[in-house]
Amino acid sequence: MSMTGITIVEGGLTAGLEGRYAICATRWNAFIVDRLVEGAIDTLKRHGVPASSITLVRVPGAYELPLIAQRVAAT
Repeated sequence: MSMTGITIVEGGLTAGLEGRYAICATRWNAFIVDRLVEGAIDTLKRHGVPASSITLVRVPGAYELPLIAQRVAAT
């Protein structure tokens, strides 16, 4: 795939590793979403986040996603 003309920004996960992390994901389109969730969890673990600090929240679809994300962020 050509990256001509595309700006690429790369960063690292360095701050707040002692915190709590929530991954909000839909059950809809599980073929794709499940792989994205696995990648997110793997990335957090590889950067030293313990599994006990990661919470996975599943919702039916895209409509519910911002609602649950707001609720999770408030806790």
